[in-house]
Amino acid sequence: MPVFKTPFNGYSVRFSPFYESRFAVATAQNFGILGNGRVHVLDLSPTSPTINELIAFDTADGVYDVAWSESHDSVLVAAIADGSIKVYDTALPPHSNPLRSLNEHTREVHGLDYNPTRRDSFLSASWDDSVKLWTLDRPVSLRTFREHAYCVYSAAWNPKHADVFASASGDCTVRIWDVREPGSTMIIPGHEHEILSCDWNKYDDCLIASASVDKSIKIWDVRNYRAPVSVLNGHGYAVRKIKFSPHRRNLVVSCSYDMTVCLWDFMVEDALVGRYDHHTEFAVGVDLSVLVDGLMASTGWDELVYVWQQGMDPRAA
Repeated sequence: MPVFKTPFNGYSVRFSPFYESRFAVATAQNFGILGNGRVHVLDLSPTSPTINELIAFDTADGVYDVAWSESHDSVLVAAIADGSIKVYDTALPPHSNPLRSLNEHTREVHGLDYNPTRRDSFLSASWDDSVKLWTLDRPVSLRTFREHAYCVYSAAWNPKHADVFASASGDCTVRIWDVREPGSTMIIPGHEHEILSCDWNKYDDCLIASASVDKSIKIWDVRNYRAPVSVLNGHGYAVRKIKFSPHRRNLVVSCSYDMTVCLWDFMVEDALVGRYDHHTEFAVGVDLSVLVDGLMASTGWDELVYVWQQGMDPRAA
């Protein structure tokens, strides 16, 4: 299956919601500690198992995440280590980009998520302990959500309720928010160590997953969150990112500092249904295509991006 070599360390990968062969990768130099960054927009070749670069955008600081616009097929936003969010248009040459830079966060922006229901707004999660709500037509944020006591690593919109989102923080909680309410509507003390990622189930809008430094993934039902629906153990180190499948209700994909990407069915006893060990450094980015059932992508600190079909070997030619 195709693989792409990036000059910097991979941090995040996201499939386009408009083009089944297109995806974006966020990268940072020197493992994101100090140095430049680059956003790669890549296309799978329709005729051969290769990945072609459509365009790349250079940044003065590392890029930790990317998110595609849900309303404009060529627009994406990037989370930058200097606290800014850059807006790019792949239909314009690099010298015409970024379209704008949103500068409100006071520390690194670590996570982005575009609203899949309303399609006009997105969230940013930052190490300044806050989440901000943005629209592309405004130079300033619509609102800032401050309750977390430590870095916010991830924010995710509910797939059915356009005003509801979740945030995952180093304060060991997942918080549920409704943008119409003054504060969070629910606090889930999910783990005893930092929570690095969260995601909503795409078929049951009451189910949410959390991934932690404690090496576990937990599935929660927000109607009764005293105990998790399921606990998924199998990673050897911190779980960096978690994603529910857009095609199968019970399927979850995760990636970890143990260098693996894992597939889970959280409704069966032997939940681990697939383990991929193709990375040779921390696996920190993973995604599942909304448009192609079973198409997966991952990136890591080994400066490699893999795209493969579920059940196949990512390294197979």
